[in-house]
Amino acid sequence: MDSPAQQIKERLPIEEIISSYLKLIPAGRNFKAKCPFHNEKTPSFFVSPERNSYYCFGCGAKGDIFTFVEEFEGLDFRGALKLLAERAGVTLAPYNQKTADEKERLYQAVAEAAKYFEQNLNPDVLKYLESRGLEEKTIRDFRIGFALDDWRGLYQHLKSKFTDRELELSGLIKKIEGKTGYYDRFRKRIIFPITDSSGRVIAFSGRIFGEGEPKYLNSPDTPIFSKQLVLYGLDRAKESIRKNNFSILVEGQMDLVLSHQAGFRNTVATSGTALSDPATMTENVISNLSLVRRLSENIVLAFDADKAGLRAAERAGRIALSLSMDVKVAALPPDIDPADLIARSGADAWREAIRNSKHLILFMLDKAGDIAQGDGRKMVRLIREKVLPYVGALQSSVEQAYFLQKISDFSGTPATALKEDLEKIPISSAERAEIQNIPAEDSPPYRKDNILRRLLGIILWQRDLAESEIDLEKILKELEEILNRSSVDILRDAADSGEDWIFEAEVLYGAGDSLGRDVQELLYNLKEEYLKEVLFKKAGELEKAERERAPERSRMILEEINVINKEIEEIANKRLNHK
Repeated sequence: MDSPAQQIKERLPIEEIISSYLKLIPAGRNFKAKCPFHNEKTPSFFVSPERNSYYCFGCGAKGDIFTFVEEFEGLDFRGALKLLAERAGVTLAPYNQKTADEKERLYQAVAEAAKYFEQNLNPDVLKYLESRGLEEKTIRDFRIGFALDDWRGLYQHLKSKFTDRELELSGLIKKIEGKTGYYDRFRKRIIFPITDSSGRVIAFSGRIFGEGEPKYLNSPDTPIFSKQLVLYGLDRAKESIRKNNFSILVEGQMDLVLSHQAGFRNTVATSGTALSDPATMTENVISNLSLVRRLSENIVLAFDADKAGLRAAERAGRIALSLSMDVKVAALPPDIDPADLIARSGADAWREAIRNSKHLILFMLDKAGDIAQGDGRKMVRLIREKVLPYVGALQSSVEQAYFLQKISDFSGTPATALKEDLEKIPISSAERAEIQNIPAEDSPPYRKDNILRRLLGIILWQRDLAESEIDLEKILKELEEILNRSSVDILRDAADSGEDWIFEAEVLYGAGDSLGRDVQELLYNLKEEYLKEVLFKKAGELEKAERERAPERSRMILEEINVINKEIEEIANKRLNHK
C-alpha cells in the first residue's frame, strides 16, 4: 500500500495546490507566477504538472507540494503532511508513543495540555468570557481553556505519559530554583492555545483571572515554538486573508476572537508572539509578517488607542513597510481596544473603523498635527522625526513623491525642502540588508554561469528524447573547446542539478521551432563571455606592466589583447551571418 505522502500526491495535483496560494498563468504545458519566495516584477516561478514539481529561475526555490506548503506556510514536514492530508481526505496513522521522536512527543504534550485546560473551564470563567461578548460556540471553536490555581495540577496530569524533560522542553512546567521538583508555568489563567499554520497546538498565552501579575504570560521559545515565526490565529485567518486581499493585525487574543466572531476572519494577533524584523532574521527563516505578506500585501493595523498601542503600530508599520506592504492604520476611539469596540458598539462599528483606516504615513501625519497644536516649528520637527522615516521606507519614488506632496499640503512646508530632509535620513537596517542582498545583474560570472546552465539543460533534455532536435556531439565538442574540459567531466558536474535544468530547458525552448538557432546563440554568448573574462584579466596585467615601466611585457600583453578582441569581433560577425 502506498504511503500517506504518496496517496496525497496522487490525489492533489500540484497546480491545484499552488493555485490556491498564487495566481497561475498557463505557459504551454506548464504554469507560471510571480515567485512568493522573493520579490520580482516578472514571473519566474514555474509549475510543471507532468513532473509534479515547481522551480523558480529567479531564486532557485524548487520542490513538490510538501516543500511548497512547508516554505509558504512556515511549517515542518509533519505540519505540511497534516494540512495536505486533511485536504486530500487521507487518514494519517495515530500518534504512537513508542515510535515518536522527541519533537513529536513535544507536540503531543502540548496537545494533551490543551485538552486539560479545556476541561477545566468552569462556570465563573465562562461567565467572564460571556461578559466580554464571547459566544459559547466561539469559546469552543478557539479551544479557550483555564489553568487551575494549582501549582502542580497539569504536571500531575501529564507526568505518567511524558518525562520531566519533555514537559519542561515544551514550556509547560518550570524547575523549582535551588530545589528538586517542578511546578506548572500557567496557574489561575484563561488559556488561549497558539497554533501553527496547520492547526497544531504549539504554545499557550494565559491571561490572569482575577488579581495577579503579570497580566499576560506566554510560553517561552521551545523546539516547536518560536515567537518570531508565528502569529496568533493565522491558521484560521489565512483563507480569508487570501479571499479579501488584506489582513487585520490586532494586539490581544480577545481582540482577535471577537473580530473573528464579528465576521472579520482575516484578523491575526501579535499577543503571545513577537513581530520580527526581516532584517535581523537568520538565513532561511521566515518572519511572521512575511508569512502574512505572502497571503496579501495589504494590511490594516488596529491596535489600542493609547501610547503603547501607538508605539506598537509604529513598529509593526516599519516592519511591514520594509516588506513592501501597503500599510493602513485604523483609528479607534480613545482608551478603546478592538474587543471593547466590538462588544459595546457591534460589528458595524468595527467595520466602519476598518473601512476608514488611513495609510500609515497619513495616520502619523495626523498624529503629528495633534501633538503640534498649531506650533509650526514643532510640526516641522515631528514631520522630520516621525513621518519622513516612513516615506523613506517606501520602495517607489512615485509613492514617495505623492506622500511628500501630501505632507507639504498639510504642513505648508515646500515639497523640495521635505525631499532634502528625506535624503538626509540614514538608511534603515532593513533597506541596507535588502541592498546588500541584490546581486550585480549580468556581471560576467553570473551571466556566464546562466548561459552554461541553459546549454547543459538543453543537452540533458535532448539526450533523453527518442530523437534529438540538435547535434549533441557537435555541441559537446564546442563546449569542450570553450571550457577546456572533457564532456564527461562537464556532464558529471551537471548531474546533481539535472532535473531542474531540464525543466528550465523545456519551459524556455520546448514550445518553439528554433532550438538549433537558440543553441548556437548560447554558444556564441558563452564563448564571448569567457573571452571578455580573459580580456578583463589582461587589462589588469597591462595596467600593472605600465605601472612597473615594463615596455616589452606591455607590448606582449597588448598583442594578446588584440588577438582576443579579434576573436570577439569574429563571434559578432558569425552571429550576424547566422541570423
